[in-house]
Amino acid sequence: VQLQASGGGLVQDGGFLRLSCAASGGTFSRYTMGWFRQGPGKERVFVSAIGRTGGTTSYADSVKGRFTISRDNAKNTVYPEMNSLKPEDTAAYYCAADTHLSSGALYRGVREQYDYWGQGTQVTVSS
Repeated sequence: VQLQASGGGLVQDGGFLRLSCAASGGTFSRYTMGWFRQGPGKERVFVSAIGRTGGTTSYADSVKGRFTISRDNAKNTVYPEMNSLKPEDTAAYYCAADTHLSSGALYRGVREQYDYWGQGTQVTVSS
């Protein structure tokens, strides 16, 4: 499974960005998809996740109410939309796939339960 993230960039405080992650080489509709982020000098942490059909989503408390994750299984792509961005959202954002449908990956964002990762896309929010 190959994952290609895109859509990062520089945005002002309060702005909006829509990232995307395109998957290839596997059966996308069978996977839980997640997003993580890693700020400078920080650990990679969970942001959001979405189940196979898109009917179940989960979010870190820090982004709840501001970020929305969705997926298009016909296009093998997952999209986090990020509203009301804050400087503390500045990070490299990574998409990941859990091909074993672990409950921890979807409901608790357990990083170790994701087995495929894309490269990061940088999001910078200026104050």
